[in-house]
Amino acid sequence: MFEILEKESLNPTVTKMVVKAPLIAKKAQPGQFIILRAEENGERIPLTIADYDREAGTITIIFQIVGKTTMRLQDLSVGEPLPTFVGPLGSASEIKGLKKVAVIGGGVGCAIAYPLAKALHEQGTIVHTVTGFRNRDLVILEEAFTKVSDRYELISDDGSTGRKGLVTDVLREWIEQGERYDEVIAIGPLAMMKFVSLLTKRYGIKTIVSMNPIMIDGTGMCGGCRISVGGEVKFACVDGPDFDGHLVDFDEAISRSATYRAFEARKREEYCQLMGKKEA
Repeated sequence: MFEILEKESLNPTVTKMVVKAPLIAKKAQPGQFIILRAEENGERIPLTIADYDREAGTITIIFQIVGKTTMRLQDLSVGEPLPTFVGPLGSASEIKGLKKVAVIGGGVGCAIAYPLAKALHEQGTIVHTVTGFRNRDLVILEEAFTKVSDRYELISDDGSTGRKGLVTDVLREWIEQGERYDEVIAIGPLAMMKFVSLLTKRYGIKTIVSMNPIMIDGTGMCGGCRISVGGEVKFACVDGPDFDGHLVDFDEAISRSATYRAFEARKREEYCQLMGKKEA
């Protein structure tokens, strides 16, 4: 049922897929996610809905190849089915009524930021966007962001493309130039979202971050995606994934994000050996 209709490499480690899923496409909203399996009895992983087409009945996902499951997903070809593709899950992003928004995307998090920037643009919101990457080889969706942004700046850590620096450098400049935002939306690495939130807190600008930790069942039952927000335990799969960035305990989230790093590396190595591949 969930046939892969299109597959495109966006950079050496990031792939875009378009999947046939008419019932999900009918209900999907920006900010929501799906949970999939790349093979029967495989691991369940969450991926944010990068785009959807209600008429065509398709869902677009963008994923980074980091572990066994995403490697297995990468090995699938157009025409093959996914055994599990569940959604839409999570709460849709609340964007109605926003007049001017700064969207900050980092790395593969730009795949999550794009559908929000697009939806904001389509409802008439003024959209200013900053996207940051380590280098030019990792850039994704530059043209797509340009089309839906009234102001756009590309940043790279090494200066190999766009402007050299940090996304917070640009956001700070825009604010100090007199730009007034109803909201800042930051999506990307936890450290990036932390420092964007620290910056905007100084200026009193509401900031929303998308938390995408480990999710298993997607219903709040397993507790794998728990985070602390304002001193309370929340579950990203049912309470989010969007949260007030000024209330998120990023230090705790960063610490928890490393919990399964060694396990993921071992599984990746095992899969490479099984498939006769050289590990990237």
